[in-house]
Amino acid sequence: MIDLITLGEKAKEAAASLLKTSESTIDTALKTAARLLRENAEYLKAANAADIKNAKEKELSDAFIDRLTLSDGVINSIAEGLEQIATLHSPVGETVYEYENKEQGIKVVKKKVPFGVVGMIFESRPNVAADAFGLSLKTKNAVILKGGSDAINSNAAIVKILRAALKASGINENAVSLIEDTSRETAAAFMRLNKYVDLLIPRGGAGLIKAAVENSTIPIIETGTGNCHVYVDEFANPEMAANVIFNAKTQRYSVCNACESLVIHEKIAENVLPLIYDRLSEKKVEMRCDKQSLKILDGKKNIVPATSEDFYTEYGDAIISVKVVDCLESAISHINEHSTRHSEAIITESLTNAEKFLNSIDSACVYHNASTRFSDGFVFGLGAEIGISTQKLHARGPMGLDALTTTKYTVFGNGAVRK
Repeated sequence: MIDLITLGEKAKEAAASLLKTSESTIDTALKTAARLLRENAEYLKAANAADIKNAKEKELSDAFIDRLTLSDGVINSIAEGLEQIATLHSPVGETVYEYENKEQGIKVVKKKVPFGVVGMIFESRPNVAADAFGLSLKTKNAVILKGGSDAINSNAAIVKILRAALKASGINENAVSLIEDTSRETAAAFMRLNKYVDLLIPRGGAGLIKAAVENSTIPIIETGTGNCHVYVDEFANPEMAANVIFNAKTQRYSVCNACESLVIHEKIAENVLPLIYDRLSEKKVEMRCDKQSLKILDGKKNIVPATSEDFYTEYGDAIISVKVVDCLESAISHINEHSTRHSEAIITESLTNAEKFLNSIDSACVYHNASTRFSDGFVFGLGAEIGISTQKLHARGPMGLDALTTTKYTVFGNGAVRK
């Protein structure tokens, strides 16, 4: 097993040195990392090809391989994310509260500060390594990465380049490190490294999140799975509804913000559901339907009866569940019961219904007449994201720079003693 204690000690030292590093030096390192990633695209793709080969030999799904793939476009997007982070203002050092207690002779100042060392456990998306690095570095946190076995070659190649960028910029290269032992035993030991790791962020499937919640002795921020819903209201524009559903479901099946469940009002279902079916059939999407939607789409291809479990399922594939409801309140109730609190949308021309939906849905991101695919740190102007939190403590939704800071109270006096 890898020596996690030594790894933790080195990360702690690097985090301490980052406190003395200027923001301009950090920005230089981020830009250097972006440049080196582009310059070493062929090296990255060669490492990634080994992971893809292994995935195909294991007969993993096309959606899984899509998450895993480092194309030129993906590499450029990763680099752009780092460059965008470099342009953002770091929240570290910002004053969020001031109070002068004249009676006691003290002044209280509350400021944003880094956590110290962030631990990141993730699965098959190698871009997560760079995103976590960029956001952690900008907020003066060191980061220890623990990826899955399916992306080990890709992750190792990316981290090698990131460490080279740090070294070239005069920053302790241990500000980013990768645990290359992908065993469950090492993952479990890492979750207990609370002496050295100040915050743990698991990013992946339900199994990984559950394991972290149940086993970690490090404080964690949950990033949730995405059973995302789009509700087509009785006052929806039919063409808009079909277009939004098509985008939310089919633009990319493997992402956590893809629509997995369609909910539609019975007053519009007869006319709009066939339009949605026609669009989704272009991509051969299987629709798992309740009794009412089955009746409407009777005789069409790729239509199967839904089980109760389907309405709780994040497919990550060309499958969508369909539920017909009798009113807006039923739609809200169904979504709040079955969603994973990630992203939900309403398609409607009724501002009253839209407002009620947006206020009543208990999810991190809610949309009116827009695709759930927008739930993304880059799109939200955060530079990148370290994950999308579906919990309510500390951070919720796409997590950018602010989510990687905590606070510290600094108290000033002049020989003050408590009266």
